[in-house]
Amino acid sequence: MKRVKQMKLRRGMSVGELTDELRACGVLGAGKIGKAVELAAEMFADPDYTVFLTIAGPLVPAGLRKVIADLINREYVNVIVTTGANMVHDMVEALGYHHLQGTFMAEDKSLKEEDIGRIGDIYVEQKVFKHLEKWIYKILEGIPEEKRRRISVAELLCEIGKHIEDSESILAVAARKNVPIVCPAFVDCVAGFHLWMFGQDKTLQIDPLLDTSTLMDKVFEAKKAGLIILGGGFPKHFTMFANTFRDGVDCALQITMDRPEPGGLSGASLEEAISWSKVKPEGKAVTVICDATIAFPLIVAAAMEKIH
Repeated sequence: MKRVKQMKLRRGMSVGELTDELRACGVLGAGKIGKAVELAAEMFADPDYTVFLTIAGPLVPAGLRKVIADLINREYVNVIVTTGANMVHDMVEALGYHHLQGTFMAEDKSLKEEDIGRIGDIYVEQKVFKHLEKWIYKILEGIPEEKRRRISVAELLCEIGKHIEDSESILAVAARKNVPIVCPAFVDCVAGFHLWMFGQDKTLQIDPLLDTSTLMDKVFEAKKAGLIILGGGFPKHFTMFANTFRDGVDCALQITMDRPEPGGLSGASLEEAISWSKVKPEGKAVTVICDATIAFPLIVAAAMEKIH
């Protein structure tokens, strides 16, 4: 057995050097972070990997927008599976609005009077969603009616991305790099209800099975499948189940704060996933129990340092 190596810190050490110390320590959260860096670097560096990134929780409002867009731009991530809300908040930033630093100790009745919505300690001015609605309607009207008779959310998000000039936008970079953003549950967000309202008067028929086809095409094309899970929810399950058709992913890391005891998938271990053929028995996997806004930037920065 290896001994637990005591970590040594020094002035001016890089993030990669820091995570090397965590990896050498080898136990508890430090060891998990160190291994996660190793796996991320492997997935990013090997062109045979098709890397699926799943996003749940308010990660765009919390500051990870540019990190994710940069991973797409560098071609380290090949498929995004996300909640609709994160893409809405990407659009909010693209329209020139911003997410604001607030407090968990807010007086929410006062915030409502000020027309401000709260996500933890993140504030969003509600007026942005009125602008968003008009902007989305204009984009939808520019899509030929025949195409709107049967369209996937991935196609819609690509069309939206093409109308965004912001170089830090996830949607814009994904559209330019031809990286699909899969979100069959897009109706469960502000923009999803905007789509519903548009569809009351004009042609718009969204087919979620087309999104499944988009995801499955990437699964079947993959020489190796890599999976990075931020949070849980439907993006985690949808992507993992899709990969059962190739007997599981070859490499996976997840960052979550959820617990496995209630039996829900968001907190389920990657070891459990082996029993469902979501992760290959011989696959490499690590679960990091941490806030993704802390762990993910650290892991990505260290992984990129290792491969450059």
